[in-house]
Amino acid sequence: MKNTAFTKFHIDAGAKMVPFAGYNMPVEYEGINKEHIHVRTKVGVFDVSHMGEFWVKGKKAFDFVQKLTSNDVAMLHDGKVQYSCFPNGKGGIVDDLLVYRINNETYLLVVNAANIDKDWEWCSKNAKEMGLEVGKELYNASDEICQLAVQGPLALKAMQKIVDQPVEDMEYYTFKKLTIAGIKDAIFSTTGYTGSGGCEIYIANEDADKLWKAVFEAGKEFDIKPIGLGARDTLRLEMGFCLYGNDINDTTSPIEAGLGWITKFVEGNNFIDRDYNEKLKAEGPTKRLKGFELLERGIPRQHYKVLNENGDEIGEVTSGTMSPMMKKGIGMAYLTKGYWKEGTEIYIQIRNKKIKAKVVKLPIYKG
Repeated sequence: MKNTAFTKFHIDAGAKMVPFAGYNMPVEYEGINKEHIHVRTKVGVFDVSHMGEFWVKGKKAFDFVQKLTSNDVAMLHDGKVQYSCFPNGKGGIVDDLLVYRINNETYLLVVNAANIDKDWEWCSKNAKEMGLEVGKELYNASDEICQLAVQGPLALKAMQKIVDQPVEDMEYYTFKKLTIAGIKDAIFSTTGYTGSGGCEIYIANEDADKLWKAVFEAGKEFDIKPIGLGARDTLRLEMGFCLYGNDINDTTSPIEAGLGWITKFVEGNNFIDRDYNEKLKAEGPTKRLKGFELLERGIPRQHYKVLNENGDEIGEVTSGTMSPMMKKGIGMAYLTKGYWKEGTEIYIQIRNKKIKAKVVKLPIYKG
């Protein structure tokens, strides 16, 4: 079991620690609901150092990232971040990821913790085929970098106190290389998986103590608190953000997952599985990932069956929870064609009961 550079701070703060993706991670401190609401209304800090970071460098960097990811990397400029996915050559998804363009010959790929080894193998295999030197032009820096996600409406206001450049008006999904708390060359990006605004900060492991202490000192007046992975999951679900392993996997295409917006069929973007996904989009998939909210009491969970009025099975829940903000059961599910329209009544089978729900447009929580 690996520890992150911040693990001692979680233990000192009394966090409930659990194994996650091979790491010893905090799932909660004061309770998931309380932490969730704190991020939506104030500012909270997540340790996301378990995420993976791959550098792609050199003359072939652009071509490599363009081939391996579904989004159009040509749309990026220096300082811009892009959400994307790795199609797997079989119609599914290896992983979803963030692509950071440092310059045209330097990209940072940020991948999911549970998929680091699988993603590295996939990237390495393709890099070798394209003539990139693995270990140099494609480099796995996952064990060298730690990361904090400072999220919430007051996050940038708090962080402005310890950075050397203006950050409060940064555009969503952009980044700057700056000095934070005296730590040079930190990557400060206006990204995060909560839908409440804020930033993610990448630094070297050796500067972890300095960053943690400075972040919490700066946020003291804003009632900053550490937040566990439990609230991270409920926050992303209210927004309808996909979680790999739940809502997307090796057998789901980005088109089926409602990720057509990161699957760009433009000239010059000949990514893996382009033909398959283009055909699927043109013909229309037979299932789609949709958000829903319960109209009756209950909590939906992954793998619960979705039924129509007659009791026929029309889908399966991929993620579900009790929304801390809406105080009702919400979730996402793959539904068969004919049940995708907003407002369509569906039923979630919870134990032996059919619980009425309706299909909703994402994000589920509109606050």
